[in-house]
Amino acid sequence: MIQTARSTSVVSDNPATALGMRLAEFRTQAFGALLASLTGERNARPAQGLADLFAAASASPAAGLTASGRNAALPDPESAYRMMSVINGREVQHKAEFAEMSEMAAFLSRLADEVGKLGEIDDGTADPAIRERLRAFVDTYNGWIDRFDEALASGGLLAGTQAASVSQWELEQSIENRFNGAASGLRGMLDLGLTIDPHSNLASLDETRLDAVLAENRQGALTALREFSANFARSAELLVSEGNFVPNRLDNLARAIRYIESHRSSLQAEFGSGDPARPAGAVAQALAAYEAMQS
Repeated sequence: MIQTARSTSVVSDNPATALGMRLAEFRTQAFGALLASLTGERNARPAQGLADLFAAASASPAAGLTASGRNAALPDPESAYRMMSVINGREVQHKAEFAEMSEMAAFLSRLADEVGKLGEIDDGTADPAIRERLRAFVDTYNGWIDRFDEALASGGLLAGTQAASVSQWELEQSIENRFNGAASGLRGMLDLGLTIDPHSNLASLDETRLDAVLAENRQGALTALREFSANFARSAELLVSEGNFVPNRLDNLARAIRYIESHRSSLQAEFGSGDPARPAGAVAQALAAYEAMQS
């Protein structure tokens, strides 16, 4: 939820001034709650009552802005200006996250395609071909980790985003699932030499171990590979399916962006122009990607 600076001015004994200050505070709180509801992890629509209250609070005409972009008609124009600065920054952050989540959705689809090749392995597939397909999957999975691990880390662009963190966790659990091939006496992909490093989150393939299992229990190994392929692909596809984590987050972000864009003029007239956002690093790169998507 948007955090706003509290006014440091002393409440006036003048009833009109006190009322104006309470109204300004209400406008700030109402907008913060409304924007938070738009970007919630669940796909809930903002309460109509809150939207109506905010519209009513903003109905009073605001005076023209000063040269510094403040609304001098407000009891505390500086706090209102800071509020608009937060909104400007939040808009950029939402656009950057939208681009990053869109890239994650595309990567999940690539992972599903790559793991699907393991499901095509049959009795006639030679051992070198099996090794090659597993190497290709490991490379693609590690590409996923290299691309998004930093964004998911503390302070990253997707840190705290449930849709993104659940996606990473689900895929890792799919690899470490020990029930794949259980009916054939195997403990999942672990027995085939595919493991996840707990520190780097990267996958690795012990080909010596894989070759040994193929020699000792080939049918069990093939069964484990096919079951793993189906389960991993299902997890990746569900994450990007309609109504699930990633599409819901993208929808919430898109609605918040549209809301700010469509109300920008009235917000600036009410709160002031605010400082423009100055994105840098990963946020700037993702924002450029968002702008490219829109064009």
